Amino acid sequence: MDFYEKFIEYDYNPFVLFNKNGKIKSVNQEAQYLLGAVSATELYHLALSYASGSYGFKTTFLNLEYGRYKFFAVCVGYENDEEIGIRLYRYPELKLESIEECDADFVNIYALIDLCISANATKSKVGFKKEIDPTLPEIKLNAERFIKLLTQAFERFSSSKEITIKLHINIGEYIKIADRKFTLFAIEIIGDSFDRYDLTQIKELAKSINSYIEIDSDRLIINIPMITS
Repeated sequence: MDFYEKFIEYDYNPFVLFNKNGKIKSVNQEAQYLLGAVSATELYHLALSYASGSYGFKTTFLNLEYGRYKFFAVCVGYENDEEIGIRLYRYPELKLESIEECDADFVNIYALIDLCISANATKSKVGFKKEIDPTLPEIKLNAERFIKLLTQAFERFSSSKEITIKLHINIGEYIKIADRKFTLFAIEIIGDSFDRYDLTQIKELAKSINSYIEIDSDRLIINIPMITS
């Protein structure tokens, strides 16, 4: 790897090089993390959509969001018909708390979820349904903030007939905290009535436990690192 290649490899912005069939030829470190949140096929079609009409490079300003990744521009370049590259420019983001700074203890995530369900069931007629992966170990987490976060998330679905809680490991997706890499697991809260107005407080609570939120039409997803040591 020469000097210029190292600049690409350690760039904060993801870079992916595809062949003419949409297969990945090369990625830098940040792109490897991004590919846990978006498929290579989607990125390839994004590159084709924003490529210039003739050989060369074209930068386009736009807003993109894949999981916790937010981008304000893409640069697409190709000099022949055999390969095409795309670099995505990330918005600056606050550094996640380090594990040492986070006031956390080892907790049983299943017990905390059941506690939140029981507390919400006493003040609401909403039914709860669980679809949970039973294999997660105890993890390091601030229980008080997590309970507050999950309670606020449930309240956003209080008009639903039923709230479904799904828990699963995000295969192939990781997050870096204090220069360490952790597998992510997700808690999905799903309902037929979701109040998405001003989720700032929920997002800040998630950030305080080294997590991040994804929003879909009928669900709120809390992505949490599996800190086991």
